[in-house]
Amino acid sequence: MLMLNQTDMTPASFILNGIPGLEHMHLWISFPFCTMYVIAVVGNCGLLCLIRYEDSLHRTMYYFLAMLSFTDLVMCTTTVPKALCIFWFHLKEISFDECLVQMFFIYTSTGMESGVLMLMALDRYVAICYPLRYSALLTNPIIAKAGLATFLRVALLFIPLMFITKKLPYCRGNIIYHTYCDHMSVAKLSCGNIKVNVIYGLMVALLIGGFDILCITISYTMILRTVVSLSSADARQKAFSTCTAHICAIVFSYSPAFFCFFSHRFGGHMIPASCHIIVANIYLLLPPTMNPVVYGVKTKQIRDCVLRILSCSKITKSP
Repeated sequence: MLMLNQTDMTPASFILNGIPGLEHMHLWISFPFCTMYVIAVVGNCGLLCLIRYEDSLHRTMYYFLAMLSFTDLVMCTTTVPKALCIFWFHLKEISFDECLVQMFFIYTSTGMESGVLMLMALDRYVAICYPLRYSALLTNPIIAKAGLATFLRVALLFIPLMFITKKLPYCRGNIIYHTYCDHMSVAKLSCGNIKVNVIYGLMVALLIGGFDILCITISYTMILRTVVSLSSADARQKAFSTCTAHICAIVFSYSPAFFCFFSHRFGGHMIPASCHIIVANIYLLLPPTMNPVVYGVKTKQIRDCVLRILSCSKITKSP
């Protein structure tokens, strides 16, 4: 039953209904969600510990990777535990303030994910195009300032969206047909004018995503020009191999994001709501799951560190 504040029509809580039309499949859907979440937590925590304690990984590229891993942990932990509570225990209620906090962390972490991928593209650009100036250009203070600026950019753009959403009058029920508090799913429960929410949300998405994609595209265009101009085939292969893991991370992050963005606006009723919600969850879960796996397999330094640790543990355990 909808509980409304008498003065401002703010609901005391919302009901997250999960995946509409697939309620009977919630238990089965929870298993891949749980498996991917465990892989994401173990993989990203392992990467963070490895970068923290391995002196050979105290380099710019791995500092950015640590930022990406921390962002991935926040992104999946913000949504998956609540989704599993819905699937397993039918704990669907979430307070209005908790909903806004979850919404803020979701959009801040996804914006940070995009920003860190952009910083990593710039890092690869400097490393390949200006190798002799790499250490001078990307110092530890510069890395820290770049990470802080990326966070502040996202947070300052999304905080107004939370206030706009909080001020809306809600009188269309309190059931959200989603596994988490998506901005538009919440705004559509309002009986007020949500045009500002729609326009501002679209502007923020374009400002963050559009700017980051533009920087990534320009960086890799310059990288490609530099690599093609190299005379040695081995040098070209080595340069390309240093970018492989990052390109995979970009694909895992932006592919479901593009699907969500365009299907909501141009898909209409051709795509079922359940498909939208599953892809929206994959968008928040796939990058955290795959990034540590890809970087662990494709990055030689990380792979060598892991193999060395495993070999040392075997020697220690052997009689």
